[in-house]
Amino acid sequence: MTQTPTVHRELTVGQLAARSGAAVSALHFYEKQGLIHSRRTAGNQRRYTRDALRRVAFIRASQRVGIPLSVIKEALESLPDGRTPNREDWARLSARWRAELDFRIDQLTRLRDDLTDCIGCGCLSLDRCVLSNPADRLSAEGPGPRRHLAAERPPRR
Repeated sequence: MTQTPTVHRELTVGQLAARSGAAVSALHFYEKQGLIHSRRTAGNQRRYTRDALRRVAFIRASQRVGIPLSVIKEALESLPDGRTPNREDWARLSARWRAELDFRIDQLTRLRDDLTDCIGCGCLSLDRCVLSNPADRLSAEGPGPRRHLAAERPPRR
């Protein structure tokens, strides 16, 4: 019994959406941003190679951890010959992104703690509120609501 050779099938945008879990509109957006690529049929329909599934999975996983699309695009463009990311690529890139994520987590933790202090205070005192006046930088300009006064001042001539 002879085997039929495996036929390399391309995916329609609907098939890619169904298999990847991404909306068709998201796939069109990714393509417009240069994150994935398709070819057009004679009838002007998009056709994606199967490696688009892995690229979309890479994009979505990166987005889930907070990586901006511009950074994802740079990562994809850094791969040789525009190839699809593999396990080693993910390990290398995610290790690089970890420091940025740790920094953002620290920022959000500080913001949460500042908000907790503010909720406890309830006054939004402009001379000591860590949200309205971080590190009390404006106190050197004198008492009162410095930001609000500056916005109300007429322009100098």
